[in-house]
Amino acid sequence: MGTYFSKDSFKFLRGLARHNDKAWFAAHKHEYEEYVRQPFLRLLTDLQPDLAAVSPHFQADTRAVGGSLFRIYRDARFSSDKSPYKPWQGARLFHERRKQVPAPSFYLHLQPGHCFVGAGLWHPEPDTQRRVRQFIFDNPGSWKAAAHDAKFRRRFDFEADEVLTRPPRGFPADFEFIDDLKHKNFVFWRDLDDTVMTGPRLRTTLATDLVALGPFVDYLCAALDLEF
Repeated sequence: MGTYFSKDSFKFLRGLARHNDKAWFAAHKHEYEEYVRQPFLRLLTDLQPDLAAVSPHFQADTRAVGGSLFRIYRDARFSSDKSPYKPWQGARLFHERRKQVPAPSFYLHLQPGHCFVGAGLWHPEPDTQRRVRQFIFDNPGSWKAAAHDAKFRRRFDFEADEVLTRPPRGFPADFEFIDDLKHKNFVFWRDLDDTVMTGPRLRTTLATDLVALGPFVDYLCAALDLEF
């Protein structure tokens, strides 16, 4: 089985992190294309049947513009950080109805020492948060099966960078999963070693992760009245 990324992929991204300016990027853009962007698009192409086996309603979209791969260019208009490029490359495997309604997605992240795979809802709007919390409250048994399975929890972590200190309004403090309702993001993820990203089993590893994350994403789709 072939490889996608290499030591040159990480070398480029480390260089971009050190020299985040337009002149350096212009001089090294061919390396970005050869070692980062094109391999990532090839990976997305190869993952399409694996993703379709998990859900026919999610897409690994290889279009150059508007597809799964995030642009390397930063939108710095409203940020104090004016660096023009992201020192990482990410891709979102999204629901076919993502442009009509809020929807969860699968996500892949390439960054030296910080590669990971995950899925869920990242920075959902308050109304979406409320819908998911209410669905968990109304359907705790299926939430336990989807998000608290022992094998699942050994493989993935529940993102906990943004968590309320108190129970969200309207939910009893003694609810079995009240700590889960405090989360602002509903995301499970796991680190991927750089050697996995450059190794020959990357696709099979990710295919296994997509299957394992499927029941959790299915639950979020149910909460938002989306097909899975």
